[in-house]
Amino acid sequence: MQGKTVIITGATSGIGEVAAIALAEQGARIVFIARDQARADATMAKLRKANAGADLVVYIADLSTLAEMKRVGAALAREPQIDVLVNNAGALFGKRRETVDGLEMTFAVNHMAYFVITNILLPQLKPGARIVTTASNAHRGAKLDFDDLQSAKDYSGWGAYSRSKLCNILFNRELARRTPAGVTANALHPGFVATRFGDSADGVMRRLVSVAKSVGAISPQEGAKTIIHLASSPQVVNITGEYFYECKIATPTKEARNDADAKRLWQVSARIAELGA
Repeated sequence: MQGKTVIITGATSGIGEVAAIALAEQGARIVFIARDQARADATMAKLRKANAGADLVVYIADLSTLAEMKRVGAALAREPQIDVLVNNAGALFGKRRETVDGLEMTFAVNHMAYFVITNILLPQLKPGARIVTTASNAHRGAKLDFDDLQSAKDYSGWGAYSRSKLCNILFNRELARRTPAGVTANALHPGFVATRFGDSADGVMRRLVSVAKSVGAISPQEGAKTIIHLASSPQVVNITGEYFYECKIATPTKEARNDADAKRLWQVSARIAELGA
């Protein structure tokens, strides 16, 4: 990764931070997006130890709003070279919340932020560039209701999260069809990882996630391995449109392999973001 630039969202904790540090240790220049200045500073200090000579950059942005997604995307698009884009930011919310744009918060943060930033950066990507999208096996059992993508009729924190992860895989599927020649796009399941995941949830949901993490979760170091693999390994240089788990191609659900839904989700997302479909 020497001399390569990696853009990563969700890099101030958990698997995102582990992956960013590991790629920096391989020589990559890391550009990351953070919501919190204090956590951004802490991550930056670790990255400077990992790659002291690199021109590391952080952008502070709230990726729940379309305006902020577009603002930071435009700033990132001024990078002279982008070798890897890692879409990794995400959250789970126990109670339904709406963003300033009227979007359900999980859909906005976990799907629309990936969609908007990737679309803005796509014209800048040259052959050899890679897009890595963190999804999850939480998509299993989920189905999209295009008449209620914002979960206004029927909301549960886990249900909204599961659907957002299904969106990630469908997004990656359509993205791989649209990328310029030589640019790859792959999604992954990192495993159930002991991170800050679920800490923003409320009440019972937060307690349930906490208990689950205490008894069945893997370490962030283990969870980050597939991100690092997809971002840097020569073994995947010509692989695109796939879903990975433990650094190997895996098979998502039938719903996640629905090309018609992937195309429709892309078109709906483009209308929401007011970007060309």
